Amino acid sequence: MFQGRRLLIATKHEKECVIAPLAEKALGVSCFVPKDFDSDLLGTFTGEVDRKLDPIATARQKCLIAMEMTNCDLAIASEGSFGQHPSLYFVNADEEFLIFIDKKNNLEIISRELSTETNFNGREIKTEEALFEFANSVGFPSHGLILRKGREENADIFKGITDEKQLKNVFGHLQQKYGSLYVETDMRALYNPTRMGVIEEATKKLLDKINSQCPQCRMPGFGITDAKSGLKCSLCGSPTRSTLSYIRQCVHCHYLEEEMFPHKKKDEDPMYCDFCNP
Repeated sequence: MFQGRRLLIATKHEKECVIAPLAEKALGVSCFVPKDFDSDLLGTFTGEVDRKLDPIATARQKCLIAMEMTNCDLAIASEGSFGQHPSLYFVNADEEFLIFIDKKNNLEIISRELSTETNFNGREIKTEEALFEFANSVGFPSHGLILRKGREENADIFKGITDEKQLKNVFGHLQQKYGSLYVETDMRALYNPTRMGVIEEATKKLLDKINSQCPQCRMPGFGITDAKSGLKCSLCGSPTRSTLSYIRQCVHCHYLEEEMFPHKKKDEDPMYCDFCNP
């Protein structure tokens, strides 16, 4: 279905570095990146342009805009979000969505990777010592930094800093001008190897899903769409939050299967039971 076709990767932040090798090997496609494609028009992490759509809709829009630009009918795009983990309090997380669109076969396949592997952080600082303490804690210089007047300020913003001399110069400029400044991690993929690794994992999930055929209609994209909790406690028998089953559904004909006990166990340790271990 995909062998020999051109696959557009809708990015301006070098995500093709991890997506293209995997996609070409798994699907037999030839990947390319469109010239002059500006995904920042749909939103920036630093807030100069607000993201008006949710992550999946934004990734979809990236594909559609780039497909129109290049007259290509096969595309992949990704969109990430950063913040507090939905269930692990006080832990930051990177949530990456990838979308695969095949207009020729009327297919849309989505993958998601939620990871605590992220250096997402920011801090108001006044001294060079505090600046380098922060920089060292987030993986600088392999991971880029952003400096600006304040957390919500978009004037005097300097992105993609990966050099110590440049960091000192920008700090000196802003500190002299404002007295204090805000330093944060640059979450754009080309300046953030940790994020690029999460995108790579999301790509692997997406390709596994694309290569999984529906038992009924034989179309690609038969993958996990939901996970049901409720695995019973081995001590009291109460349902726990642990996974009881996976729901797999075809994105084309909507055929559905439920896989019980996907982790090969039929009960859960009482330490994970809200009743036995509240």
